[in-house]
Amino acid sequence: MSLFEKEKKDPFDQEWMALQRKEERFLQKRAEKSDTFLNQKLADKIPPTLQNTLDVAFAKAFELIFEKGTGILEKTYKKEEMQQDFQIREYTVKVKNNRKSLRSFSQKANISKGANLLLSGVSGVGLGILGIGLPDIPLFTAMMLRSIYEIALHYGYTYETEQEKYFILLLIQGALSYGEECRNLDEKANQYISNHLWLEDSLKQEIQKTAGVLSKELLYMKFLQGIPIVGVVGGMYDAVYMKRISEYAGLKYQHRFLQDREES
Repeated sequence: MSLFEKEKKDPFDQEWMALQRKEERFLQKRAEKSDTFLNQKLADKIPPTLQNTLDVAFAKAFELIFEKGTGILEKTYKKEEMQQDFQIREYTVKVKNNRKSLRSFSQKANISKGANLLLSGVSGVGLGILGIGLPDIPLFTAMMLRSIYEIALHYGYTYETEQEKYFILLLIQGALSYGEECRNLDEKANQYISNHLWLEDSLKQEIQKTAGVLSKELLYMKFLQGIPIVGVVGGMYDAVYMKRISEYAGLKYQHRFLQDREES
């Protein structure tokens, strides 16, 4: 058997190459933003102060959850059980050293993503029927962070420190950006993974940047969600954005997991 064939069959190498293809597909899908017909119709109806209002609302939601809400969120999932499950799967990888055992981490993360996606869709539609838009922001932010927290736990990572919060905010920005900015943010996330270092701004500054990205991307949908009955359409987009954020977070935590295992 040639050296090339041996390398090709290495489970870590196979998973790494498969992950790189998935990451590139994600970035290619974010290459450019196309304005939807609905956004074009709503453009002249958006109040000029709405985006600033959303900026403030998202920033306050992040600050509140990071400071006081993480413990409350942890009551909604089985943190210790997830940590124990991770340890079992990690041991299995060491013993079996095959691709199936490596895939178990992403499979577990995908199950969590699916459950959180369903919850996000139900809550968004429910509030849309009632015409509740802005008050949905703390709930949407909490569910978004809950999903990322669970993904982190499935790959053996914590989320309590300021550095980890910075990483999470970076993932949210990357998931909702486009073109060169999306690739730049992806490279920042990779640098964080490789260097294990805080990169630039303070956590407060990063919260402000993330709030800005969210408010810009969700501007039309949150406006629409504030209209009773019709707001169902806007509420449905909670699940669309939750899917995108969870997908990207899953890719980057898997990237981090594989790279850390390769270096250990």
